[in-house]
Amino acid sequence: MLNRFPLWKNLMVIFVVAIGFLYAAPNLYGEDPALQISASRGAQVELATLDQVRELLSQAGIEPKHAAFENEQILIRFNNTEAQLKARDLVADKLGDDFVVALNLAPSTPAWLESIGAAPLKLGLDLRGGVHFLMEVDMAEAIAKQQEQMVQDFRSELRNEKIRYSGVNRSGDQVVVRFRDEESLDKALSHLRRQYQDLAFSSDTSNGQFSLRAGMSDQKLKEVRKYALEQNITIIRNRVNELGVAEPLVQQQGADRIVVELPGIQDTARAKEILGATATLEFHMVDETADPQSGRVPPSSKLYSDRHGRPVVLQKRIILTGDHIVGAQSGFDEYSRPQVNIKLDSQGGNKMAAFTKDNVGKGMATVFIEYKPVGEPGPDGKRKFRKNEEVINVATIQSRLGSQFRITGIDNANEAHNLALLLRAGALIAPIQIVEERTIGPSLGQQNIDSGLQAMMWSMVFIVLFMGIYYRAFGWVANLALSLNLVLLVGVMSMIPGATMTLPGIAGIVLTLGMAIDANVLIYERIREELRAGRGVQQAIHLGFDRAFSTIADSNITSLITAVILFGIGTGPIKGFALTLGIGLTISMFTAITVSRAIINLAWGGRRLDKLPI
Repeated sequence: MLNRFPLWKNLMVIFVVAIGFLYAAPNLYGEDPALQISASRGAQVELATLDQVRELLSQAGIEPKHAAFENEQILIRFNNTEAQLKARDLVADKLGDDFVVALNLAPSTPAWLESIGAAPLKLGLDLRGGVHFLMEVDMAEAIAKQQEQMVQDFRSELRNEKIRYSGVNRSGDQVVVRFRDEESLDKALSHLRRQYQDLAFSSDTSNGQFSLRAGMSDQKLKEVRKYALEQNITIIRNRVNELGVAEPLVQQQGADRIVVELPGIQDTARAKEILGATATLEFHMVDETADPQSGRVPPSSKLYSDRHGRPVVLQKRIILTGDHIVGAQSGFDEYSRPQVNIKLDSQGGNKMAAFTKDNVGKGMATVFIEYKPVGEPGPDGKRKFRKNEEVINVATIQSRLGSQFRITGIDNANEAHNLALLLRAGALIAPIQIVEERTIGPSLGQQNIDSGLQAMMWSMVFIVLFMGIYYRAFGWVANLALSLNLVLLVGVMSMIPGATMTLPGIAGIVLTLGMAIDANVLIYERIREELRAGRGVQQAIHLGFDRAFSTIADSNITSLITAVILFGIGTGPIKGFALTLGIGLTISMFTAITVSRAIINLAWGGRRLDKLPI
């Protein structure tokens, strides 16, 4: 029968609308002020920690709304921000520096909605408030570190090839290798050129000196800078996870800068402390010929301290840096003693195998190196860093190591677990410093939300009034479809893991509302034309929807192409606008054509009518 949907199509419309309502529902419940507790280096969050925090809050007369231990973190919800701030001070003082105590906002979505994966719409920095950091990578330090590695590699290569040399060191932006005779120079030059084709080599035999100079080519320098930036971005993302931010933004800006946006973060000082910390890992051999207690250290070695303050003498030569580690898991050996299983990339595996084959039974230490800013920024806006070094583990090499090996000699399982976490986190290639910081308070974010909602409300009011007056009953059908469009848009945005609503996104919603109602206007005007041409009521409805479809499709597809291009080449707010617009256009096709027709079919389809309320 004309203008009658089959049962399956009506059920499909009901199902889609119901799913939209279901996944949009979490946005009605708001958020709770919360305290998130996670472990710092050398600590572990346990159920006992949760009991300790609960007892502390109880003694202070603070009644939390809810407290839970999940994913090795503690999340405590409060009824108001006053209790949240008071609890933060108490808990941070009690737990000390071994734990990260951060203020946050936690969704108060009911458990039954969370069980089906429903979550509130993620809000961007301009709506939720939070902190914006612009960080700069110290590329000079990254290049210097690569040159130090070149020194170590050259020594190993020449030693393996039995080529005698008198010294290898850095000189400016080059590595200089000195020889006693020209024959050794020629052999070294020939071998190193084959092994390191991305370096520029030159020789000097003047004044009775035989030396070889190696510098990084422009392409090699570009690769070093790119790798340093990418590695730092990865590690910063890992650190952001400690803060429990729902939808952080960490992306590259320019050649040496990183943008970090943390929506919802209230404790900006703690966020700055965690993200600004710069650390790396190095593996060294233990110098077993030196006595740490005597204080006498050979020129080729250096005196370190472990985490308990005990002296350890290590060789200066770096076996491997932490940026070659691709995996680390704690476990137990065949004697039920704790260990950490390490996995290296192919280059790291080759280096480790080449070095350890002749050092079985000797000690190897893992050194944690942290760069901390000191003093005030200089005239150029940059700060100096102090290098702190600490031995976190000394283990015995049991056999020749390759891409996979294990670290033993660890005191307990917790120590093994923490060491694995540290190794998995990776190592920053170079220090970073925060060159710009902006904080958007929750009140300003709420003001932006209120302004955006007012814009949507007034646009909806004018559209509803116009459609209801001009198209009468059919206009109210369009208004109902438009309301469902808004609900479905919020539901779909809430379902997409990477979707974030920003202020430009709200502008995209307002634009979508206008374009969605435009489709109904085209259909209704077409129906009116068919009625004026003498068509029957049912035939006019049928032809109105069918003949307007191509026009609606062309208009929306061209707009959708624009949204895709904006999303592909845009950044930040532009992406948010494009994503909202693209999703809104797709949904408007469904609501304007399928949902509104289903309602019209149910109300007027298949009936003998002389006229339509249009």
